[in-house]
Amino acid sequence: MNKPLALSAIIAVAAVFSQGAFAQVSVPASRAEVKAEAKTGALAPAGQGPGAMIGSGATTGKSTKTRMERKNETKMAKDAGSLKPAGDAAEMKDDKAEKMKGGTVNRADRKAATKAAVKSGTTQPAGETPQPVGEAPKK
Repeated sequence: MNKPLALSAIIAVAAVFSQGAFAQVSVPASRAEVKAEAKTGALAPAGQGPGAMIGSGATTGKSTKTRMERKNETKMAKDAGSLKPAGDAAEMKDDKAEKMKGGTVNRADRKAATKAAVKSGTTQPAGETPQPVGEAPKK
């Protein structure tokens, strides 16, 4: 047998057997040890809930207010009109309120300005494409 071939076979055999030796260095914990660890709270809770996140607000402590106090605060905020809707509806409601706000010009002033523009011929005819600034509208 070739010397390099024998050497590579020996290395391959050593690699196969050494993986089993290093695979499990620590001894698995017994069921009683795992139960004791769970009772002390050292194990992280399962899932993605607030307890699973380290430093989350839910794990820092309990609320200082009772349910009735929170309900009364919410009711007072609702009566005062400072309570915002939950979710995306708040943003949509604010956007709609901004759009509904009128300008500083009232209707009579706007009508007068439009009448003056029509009289001077600077308005765009309905259905026409915009005219360059220097040209008069076509009739």
